[in-house]
Formats: sequence, structure tokens, C-alpha cells
Amino acid sequence: MAAAAGGISLSRLGLPPGVRTEEPMEGNGSADVRSSLPDHGFADTDLVSDWYIYDSVEPAAPQDDMFPSAIPDCHPTISPRLYHICMAPISLAVLVGLSLLLKRKRLYPGCWSGVPGLLSPANFLEEDGERGLVAAVFGILFSSLCVLVLDADPLPLIAASSQHHREYWKILALLYYPAFYYPLAACAAARHRAGYLAGCLLSWCHCVVHIWQKVDCPQSPKIYRYYSMLSYIPIILCLVVLSLWYPALLLRSFTGQKESLEKEVAGQSYCKKYLQALLSKQSRKGSSCKLDESCSSRARTYLRSYIYASQEGFRIPLKLILSLTMAVIAVYQVALLLLVAVVPTLQIVRAGMTKDVVVLLVQFGLVPSENPGGIPGDMETELGTVKHYLWSLEACYICSLVLCCLLTFAMLMRTLVMHRNNLRALYQGAVLDVFYKAHILRPSRQAVVCWMSFAGFQTAFACLGLLIQQVIFFICLVAFAFFFVIPLQSGTNMHLFKILQNMWPFWLTLIIAVIVQNLAAHYLFLEQHPLRKELTNRRALYIVTFLLFPINVLVGVLAGLWRMVISALYNAIHFCQLDISLLNRGVETFDPGYRAYCHYLKIGVSQSHPVMKAFCSLLLQPARPEGHQGLSPANVEEGIQLMQTAKAPVSGARRRQSRARWALAYTLLHNPALAACRKAALLDPAANGTQLGAP
Repeated sequence: MAAAAGGISLSRLGLPPGVRTEEPMEGNGSADVRSSLPDHGFADTDLVSDWYIYDSVEPAAPQDDMFPSAIPDCHPTISPRLYHICMAPISLAVLVGLSLLLKRKRLYPGCWSGVPGLLSPANFLEEDGERGLVAAVFGILFSSLCVLVLDADPLPLIAASSQHHREYWKILALLYYPAFYYPLAACAAARHRAGYLAGCLLSWCHCVVHIWQKVDCPQSPKIYRYYSMLSYIPIILCLVVLSLWYPALLLRSFTGQKESLEKEVAGQSYCKKYLQALLSKQSRKGSSCKLDESCSSRARTYLRSYIYASQEGFRIPLKLILSLTMAVIAVYQVALLLLVAVVPTLQIVRAGMTKDVVVLLVQFGLVPSENPGGIPGDMETELGTVKHYLWSLEACYICSLVLCCLLTFAMLMRTLVMHRNNLRALYQGAVLDVFYKAHILRPSRQAVVCWMSFAGFQTAFACLGLLIQQVIFFICLVAFAFFFVIPLQSGTNMHLFKILQNMWPFWLTLIIAVIVQNLAAHYLFLEQHPLRKELTNRRALYIVTFLLFPINVLVGVLAGLWRMVISALYNAIHFCQLDISLLNRGVETFDPGYRAYCHYLKIGVSQSHPVMKAFCSLLLQPARPEGHQGLSPANVEEGIQLMQTAKAPVSGARRRQSRARWALAYTLLHNPALAACRKAALLDPAANGTQLGAP
């Protein structure tokens, strides 16, 4: 047994197979082995003896079950190819059937208007609608695309694809999956009972098949045994949401609670609530409270700026909800991939660490040794040190990943708060409060393109931001752990502390120079008056400036390093936040993320202004059938409601008239689009009936 173990040890050392390791002599077995070894340039043959002895005693380590090769391929009962072959025609039939059903009355009026077209997946520019359902469909779509990136068969309809054609199938899958999940969103956009019923059937089929596949094959050899199941969690959760949402819509359609909303203009209810909340707040503006400027209140205000709380009368646009939902799912998928790709590997390395590797690390000086000659002393102690180092790497990696995820979520929540502030400012016409120069809030070719790609930009920037943060924070945590924490625990590897100790005169000089300059600037070179401050003792100021120039150069080097570090940290943390630019003003247009956000705001404000929509809904409001108490659009527009009729209106009607007048006046005064048209009209000397006269 010892001979066999010794043979394994020598083969690990790379010795030639001709070396004889069998028939050890009693008492001088190791000496005979050493005598039979050829000269490989070892300085001391005791080192080889130590390796031989340790390997002969060490038991063979069992194979860790976390290796992907230990997990066989699993083939579920319902294969992905069979699932897509069956569900793709069904989805297409549902989509065609709904298009024919909803447009059957328009087959004769005209040539193109009578042709049934595709149903819209969602009204992205409207505030009303099933926002959670649309977000769930987008979550299923994006999670499926994340899974196919690492899949051997990116296009499920084509199995066993070759490595040469796999990239082409991935590009085709980018077009296939949106079409495959398109009916799940279109069934809700139809706003018909048949669409709700079809949505129930489709969502139930998708959900049952995905759950069946994961229960049938919970483990897979890809990356990590449970990676496939964990990566499908967002898909299953979104499908469960759809499976509950569509039956609720179907039941609500039978109870009649949705009929009144379908008869209204899209987004009309939200615009009325927004205008009502805005007008009701105008009366309370006079009451002002004293602001508390304490540190605790400022800290609470700062923390509150990162927490989105709903406000009365305001609703976040659907496109922003979709972009942030996709960003959260992207962060989950990237964090899961980073976790399962590194942590199990570190655990395998730590569990399989042998004394041979410890000897090698000691020889290179990566592990401290008690023997100053470099030959390992107590192998158990040094092996524990190496395992502690690997555990520290694992802890630093997990802590940095958790920190990056929390920072990314905080920045995404901050995006909600900033977007609400920007929208409310643009609704009021305060363009310069959002942009550094005046912008015309109207659609353009570039604005439409940026609006379409905004959600994709937000998702991609969240992924890249998480990767950059993980690299930076992992390096910082490892440096802090191995240069500060571990040396303080073990008392070894105190190189950094020795360097800082030897440089104490340099640090003391810089600190004293900075303190002296601040004290001199406050007490000697600055003359303070009750209303102003002036420079004084200018000759002494010039002398001190000249004498401290070399020291200020050294201070500038440290300040430059700090500027580089703080700029890298700030840009890495705010990389996923598109509402701010990472470049200076004047070159903000070179930031593609910020440019897409600015154009997205332009499209949103110009096409979805709630005050403008409330104004249009008042103009399009039909006449009330009961009596003459209601207000017709013509009366609202021309002011006939101000005339006294034969029958005096009751107090309730008078209040409705006053409310309608104030609503119209507010929309005309504060709508940015109308204000621009009004200013252009006022430049005409003959505007509003004014005739040109002789000077």
C-alpha cells in the first residue's frame, strides 16, 4: 500500500516511469528510493522525501459531486423541441383568430382598413391598462433570451445543432422568441372575453410545461447542477402571475366591472385624476411650514430620495416599469451566473487542497512559513493557512456580489424618483430644470428610435454596471482583507504596515502643510466683515504660496489618485442610472444612455401629457342625456355655460361649471405645446384681431 501511494506521489512530481518504487528496504526504504532517483536539480533530497512521505500517508480524495461531469444529461418527458413544435402553431392560431374576431366588422369599408392586422401587445404611451401583465410577459421573454445564450440548442425547433451554425441559430432565436410569446400580451390588449379565455389557456399550458420540465429534470451538467433550475425561476414566477391574472380579467369581464372602462378614451381616467389632484393642491400652496435643517432631517431626506413612494395623481409610465423590471431580472441572471461560476470552483479547490500545492506556494512566498529557509515546517498549519486564504477569497467574492446587487437596486429605485421629478417639471414647462439648455419637446426621428430602444438600453446598462462593480469591489475587498485584516489576525505579512511606518515623516509633512494652509487662510489671509470677506496680507500670501509649492505638488499627486478612485467608483455605481450623464455638461450628447433617456422624455411628454389629454377629453366629452344640467363640449369651449339660463342651476351644477372652467384655464396656460404655439402666435402683430396702425 505504501509503495502504491509512493508511486502515485512520484508520478505527481513528474518523475520518469523508469524509477522503481516497489520493494522498499526495511529501515532504509526512503534512502533507497532517493538513491534510485536521477538528478533533477533538487537542492535538497529531503524535500523529495517529505513529498513522498506526505503523499503516502494522505488518503485519496474522493471526487467532488459538484463537478459538472458527475451529472448525467437529463431528458425530460416533454422535450423543449416537442413543446415548441406544439405551442408555436397554437399561439399563431390564437393570434390570427383574435385578429379576425376583433376586426370582422371592418372587412368591407375600405381596401386596407378592412384587412385584419396584428393586435398591439400593449399601449406603451398610455397609463391605463394591465401593466403588471405586460411586465410579466416581458420578463418571460427576457429570461428566455438569457437562458438561450448558454444553451447548446439556442433554437428549440432545431436540435443537435453544430458549433459552426450555433451562432446563426442564436440570431434567429432573437426573432423567434418575441413572436412565440407575442400572443400572451396580445390576448390582454384585445380587451375581449375571447382574448382573456385564450390567455388563460396559453398561460396555463406554458406554466404547466415549464414546471413539469424542471420537476422532471431538476439538475443539469451546465455550469452548476442547479443553475438551469435557478435560471428558470423568473420564467416560472411570471407564468404563475399570468395564470392568475387572466382568470381574474375573465371573471371581471363577466361581472361587468370592466365595461364602463372600455367605453372611455384610453388613459382618460388617469388624466382626470392627475388634473384633479393637481388643482386640489393649488389651494394648499399658501400654507408653508418651517424647514428643519438638522443633520438628522437632511439624512432622512437623502435616504427618502432613494425610496420611491407613490404620490396622489401621478403614475409611472408603462415603458419605465418595463425597463426597470427587465433590469431587475437582468441583475438576477447575471448575479446568478457570477455566483455559480466561481463559488463552487473555489469550494472544490479548497476541499481538494493537498500538501504538494502548499509546498509550491511556500516556495514562491505566497504562504508564510515558520522555517526561514523556505522548506515547510508544520504542514498542517500551512495547509490550514492556505484554506483560510481561499475561504477569504470566497467571502470577499460573495460580499462584493451582494454589495453590487444592493447598489444596483438602489440606483434603479433612484431612477424612479428622478424620473418622476423630471416628468413633473416637464409637465409644467420647466425645461431648463431637466436639461442644461432649452429643448423643443416634440417627436423626431432620433427621439422615436431612442424611445423604442430605451428599455433595452436600461437592461444592458444594468448588466454591464453589475459586472464592472463586481470586478472593482472584489479587488478592493481582497486588497483590504489581505493587506489589513489577515495581517492583523495572524501577525504576518505586515509589509504594508511596515511601508506606512517607514513613510511617517512624509505623511506627517503633508498633514502639517495642509493644516497650516487652512489655518493661515482662515486667520491670516482672510479679513472677515459682517457683510463680505476680503483678502489681506497679500505679501505673506505670495511668500507662503511660493514656499509650499513643492509640498503642494505631492498633495496634488494624492488628490489626483483620490480623484481617479472616486471617479471610477462613482461611474461604476451610477452606470445603470440613465437619467444622469457620466460626462460633463456640453458633451452629454456623447453619452448614449443619457441621450436615449432625454429623447425618451421628449416622446413621453409630447405624446402622453396628462393635462393635455384631460383637456382633449373635456372637449370630446359627449352631451349628458339627462336634461340641460350637463355641459356639452361646445359650451365648455365657447363659454356659453357662463350665461344665465331661464332655470337657475343648482349649487352642484355651479360647482361643476367652475371646476370645468378652471380645468380648461389650467390646461391652456400650463401645457408646454400650447404655450409654444401661443408664443409664436403673439409674435404676429395682427394676432387676436389687432390691426396694424400708423406709427
